[in-house]
Amino acid sequence: MGEESAITGVEMKEEGLTNNNNNNNNNNNNNNNVNTSAPPHPPPLPAPPPPAHFVLIHGISGGAWCWYKMRSLMENSGYKVTCLDLKGAGVDQTDPNSILSFHDYNTPLIHFLSSLNHDHQVILVGHSAGGLSVSEAMNKFGKKKIKLAVFIAATMLKSGFITDQDIKHGVPDLSEYGELNEVYDIGFGLGEDNPPTSMMIKKELQRKIIYQLSPQEDSTLAAMLLRPGPIQALTTAQFGEGEDVDDVPRIYIKTTNDNVIKPEQQEAMIKNWPPSDVYVLESDHSPFFSAPFSLFGLLVKAAVSFGC
Repeated sequence: MGEESAITGVEMKEEGLTNNNNNNNNNNNNNNNVNTSAPPHPPPLPAPPPPAHFVLIHGISGGAWCWYKMRSLMENSGYKVTCLDLKGAGVDQTDPNSILSFHDYNTPLIHFLSSLNHDHQVILVGHSAGGLSVSEAMNKFGKKKIKLAVFIAATMLKSGFITDQDIKHGVPDLSEYGELNEVYDIGFGLGEDNPPTSMMIKKELQRKIIYQLSPQEDSTLAAMLLRPGPIQALTTAQFGEGEDVDDVPRIYIKTTNDNVIKPEQQEAMIKNWPPSDVYVLESDHSPFFSAPFSLFGLLVKAAVSFGC
């Protein structure tokens, strides 16, 4: 009996081991059947749209340097910014007395826009006489290159200086400050028997006329960098009307304390060629100096409003 019990006990232990091994094998088989593959990756998110591209155009005697505050604000906010020197302005060393046609003067802007990819559109911003540059570009390129045009205290004429009314509305009248030769330094590149070829407001009058609300350091900087502008090229600016010039949305930013393009002149140009919208800014003729944060806010508002 003792021997049989021992044998039976061994057999039961062996049977138990066999069952445990079978259970372990079954568990292993079950584990092998579990799907351990990684979940599928979600589809990639679409690329964000490129930032709006602002192209900033200075007025007569100015240069790309005028926009240094605006460029800093815009680039720090993620926008793309291009500031151009027109011919004879800023670092371009062309003698302004040799620039006799507006097309020649505006060549840097036209070349720049022509160089852009066919599907690249910009927000084109012109200050003062830079409005003429914007208008010519609108007539030449339309919406193919320009998504939005912004005129800041600018000459806004659809086809340039065609009528006496255009001259009255678009050319500064500074006669209250003295005779022409008392207000301007004048160049006669074609001889004194011919019309002036270049002009610049005299240094002692610049702050009073152009920068009366601007920080002193900015008007000091301007006095160091302003150059005579090609007045003959500007006052004879004319350009044929493009087919889709009116398809380009326009914003006009009025400057309420402007001694150069006076508020009544701005109003007259707005009435003659109504823009899509009009913004009002309490500043002198140079809001990029006197009201940079407010101007920046209006430019961003314009861009957002037109889906740029």
